[in-house]
Amino acid sequence: MSNSNLVEVKDKLNNVGCGFCLAKWTQVTMHLHNGLTHSCHHPTPHKIPLSELSRNPTALHNTQEKKRARKEMLSGKRPKECNYCWNVEDNSDMLSDRVFKSEEPWSWEYYDEIKNINHRENYNPKYVEVSFSNTCNFKCSYCGPMFSSKWMEEIERYGKYPTSTEFGSLDWVKSEGKMPYKHSEHNPYVKAFWEWWPDLYKDLHTFRITGGEPLLSKDTWDVLDYIIKHPSPNKKLNLSINSNLGVPDNLIDKLIEKLQIITDKELVNEMIIYTSLDGWGAQAEYIRHGLEFNRFWDNVNKILEKVPKVTIVFMTTYNALSVFSFRTFLKNVLNLRIEHKNPDRYWLTTAPVDASYLRYPPHQTVKILDLEHKELIRKQAEFVVYNSVENYDGDNMGFNDIEVQKIKRIYDWSLSEDTKLNQNRLDFIKFVDEHDIRRGTNFLKTFPEMEEFYYKIKNKL
Repeated sequence: MSNSNLVEVKDKLNNVGCGFCLAKWTQVTMHLHNGLTHSCHHPTPHKIPLSELSRNPTALHNTQEKKRARKEMLSGKRPKECNYCWNVEDNSDMLSDRVFKSEEPWSWEYYDEIKNINHRENYNPKYVEVSFSNTCNFKCSYCGPMFSSKWMEEIERYGKYPTSTEFGSLDWVKSEGKMPYKHSEHNPYVKAFWEWWPDLYKDLHTFRITGGEPLLSKDTWDVLDYIIKHPSPNKKLNLSINSNLGVPDNLIDKLIEKLQIITDKELVNEMIIYTSLDGWGAQAEYIRHGLEFNRFWDNVNKILEKVPKVTIVFMTTYNALSVFSFRTFLKNVLNLRIEHKNPDRYWLTTAPVDASYLRYPPHQTVKILDLEHKELIRKQAEFVVYNSVENYDGDNMGFNDIEVQKIKRIYDWSLSEDTKLNQNRLDFIKFVDEHDIRRGTNFLKTFPEMEEFYYKIKNKL
């Protein structure tokens, strides 16, 4: 959509109220493993009261707290929880995310319907992300016990990490009532989801299953089976699953079988597998503990070969440990696109890279690195520019402008100020030392490029 059209969207939103945003109705992320919900990713997730859920399964999205915010939006007020957008609008000439999210196809067509709605009404969202469980077979270095059962097992056995931030501590999680349900426990939030699902399903534009590791959840398979038995009535469902693709082979084969049925019969508009990779080889394995790199890469190729209508997206959480092998990853993505090029589909659907910089935990961000290490990020940005669509001679198999800009943004952000640089660097050393003790890893053997940096900081402890 052009900038002039986006300005028109903003004007129409403001005709209802200066804080009006369609995403408060049309979008939701539901963390069923601990009973949290939020519309869009900016407001802090809030707890879904079981008292509301017992009489209204749609309270997974339509909580009284959200309804109060909707009332404010419809009456010309700005909900406090949406301060991210108000800061953008009040301190710059930029359009905020309330405009971008409202103009999305899963939102904008419902403008007239929503502007006239009573704030008390329950509303079926069109864009839904759901996590059924925190069950996971990985312990990624930047994750934690709320989102990984393997992390939970480690923290319960060894306790929090000895960083200034008490990384991995369960004290705050418990105090906020956000401890995840165990896989074996009855979960009233999952129960409510399945009560709501038949009615929710018919209105969906996008449905994305996250985790934990979704392929280890029975509910994920139940969703796929439901779609196979009940094709989407609106014929426009975009279905996505996040997966580390490191589960047992029988589950990968089972996934391929389900995806073949769904795509061959055109039961959904689009099918996407979001997987994660933050480096290459042994360094990627260190970052994403539990990853067997060669088997992971084989699984990526296997899915692309056997289900060519599926899109695999690489979600990269670019962090301090990504720097030294990321260029190798980018080179292999180009090779992957060439090998699995599908003439019937646009090139980007083969293996797009969605690279975002890590912000938490602060001890693992690219900000802690020396300038010589950050220079490697700049060179990676040069690499993607050189191998961009305009310069690449492989029939448009290069990187597109969005991918280029995201790598450039990582470099620019790495140079921004870190007011707690010294503390975060010390925490980094404490973390990797404890990581090696608990998990039997060897940081300096895996990252020899960081030896000088390691001892420079280590000697300050």
